Amino acid sequence: MSEFSKLTIAEARDKMRAGDLRSTEITDDCIKAIEGSNALNAFCADSFDIARDQAKAADTRISAGGAPDMCGIPLGIKDLFCTKGVASQAGSKILTGFKPEYESTITQGLWDRGAVMLGKLNMDEFAMGSSNETSTYGPVVSPWRKSGSNMDLTPGGSSGGSAAAVSADLCLGATGTDTGGSIRQPAAFTGIVGIKPTYGRCSRWGIVAFASSLDQAGPMTKTVRDGAIMLEAMCGHDAKDSTSADLVVPNFEAALSGDIRGKKIGIPKEYRLDAMPEEIEKLWLNGADMLRDAGAEIVDVTLPHTKYALPAYYVIAPAEASSNLARYDGVRYGHRATPQKGDGITQMYERTRAEGFGPEVQRRVMIGTYVLSAGFYDAYYRRAQRVRTLIKQDFETVFNDGVDMILTPATPSAAFGLGAMQDVDPIEMYLNDVFTVTVNLAGLPGVAVPTGIDKDGLPLALQLIGRPWQEADMLNSAYALEQAAGFVSKPEKWW
Repeated sequence: MSEFSKLTIAEARDKMRAGDLRSTEITDDCIKAIEGSNALNAFCADSFDIARDQAKAADTRISAGGAPDMCGIPLGIKDLFCTKGVASQAGSKILTGFKPEYESTITQGLWDRGAVMLGKLNMDEFAMGSSNETSTYGPVVSPWRKSGSNMDLTPGGSSGGSAAAVSADLCLGATGTDTGGSIRQPAAFTGIVGIKPTYGRCSRWGIVAFASSLDQAGPMTKTVRDGAIMLEAMCGHDAKDSTSADLVVPNFEAALSGDIRGKKIGIPKEYRLDAMPEEIEKLWLNGADMLRDAGAEIVDVTLPHTKYALPAYYVIAPAEASSNLARYDGVRYGHRATPQKGDGITQMYERTRAEGFGPEVQRRVMIGTYVLSAGFYDAYYRRAQRVRTLIKQDFETVFNDGVDMILTPATPSAAFGLGAMQDVDPIEMYLNDVFTVTVNLAGLPGVAVPTGIDKDGLPLALQLIGRPWQEADMLNSAYALEQAAGFVSKPEKWW
């Protein structure tokens, strides 16, 4: 194996433009890597024939000159994105056999720019999970392992397949979606960069909906520079999405100067948890020191309603999921329960949904239906929306005081073992999102940057939260943090 799959997007782009490498060579190398990675279970459907055709077309386009940055770059696509003629199941049995007749806006934009689709990536069912264990395809296994241990670890969720594939060099980049942390948490667990843009920056059209007011797509890459290149290709106004912002898309890569002198970066006191591991606390302090040494001013800030973020999120997100998932009834597409004698249409719906939805999806649909029901709407859903407004106002107050961005841990721990959370209260699993859900509730951009290794040799990451629409500024600070941290660790190949 020539190991072209280990290149970054920027490296591959530059080599292809220089004529030193062809997209077909990189694509073939990625395909070989994927074929040898069954133990990770990162890919749930391949599109190798499509990839080879796209790579040939990309080589022709590059040789003609003027090709976009993403031209010829082999990518993995999270199973939540609809891809024309390629299985798109959202990790759920209820969408068995579904092959869309259309392309999501984001993937269409990537293909228009010459990117290459290697296949679809495994994920938590309907993006509901933090460990990639709720998928109908089975769990994804992280390419990372603790020092001296053979225990399988979670890659995080819901974009676990995307995180594992990028970390294991099966593709050069991948799409993810983030509703409460589903890009940033798995990126943190696997030592890669994950970007959640401002709500409305990327079109949601053609992405299977979980919670429509929270969902946002973003890139998962090996470096901040790669994330900037891929994010630009994913952004843009889309008339098919009523929440899509009609704003000019900056050249995010051009913003990566690493010069953050004079920037004011806030450290929120509410993110210091009582049970926070010492390694996470130390990482956070070191990250602040790195940014200070790079010329930024570090200030303490307060986000007083942070403690209500998780409860509010786990009312709002299930409520929206309950509404969005009502469309899966076994009538028009996907799984349909075998009819039994005496069944009417209602019984068919009930049986189909009972068979098609996994336990976590059923749990969230029931919670969502409950909080939206008569007599409970005001007590739960309306109150959660009021809390959401207060959380958003907390961030606005901090930014109005001159703070440019906020630095926090990305996760409360390193990756845990697969199955470790199965027998505990579901709330324990939900706590993995404690540092990330506020960003979704407020609609802000956030990025997870790998910055250290724990005592067991597993990656740890910090999160930068930016002002609305200021992804370029946020990514430049992330780039400075990345350069200062010098994180270059990769998992040792065992699969």
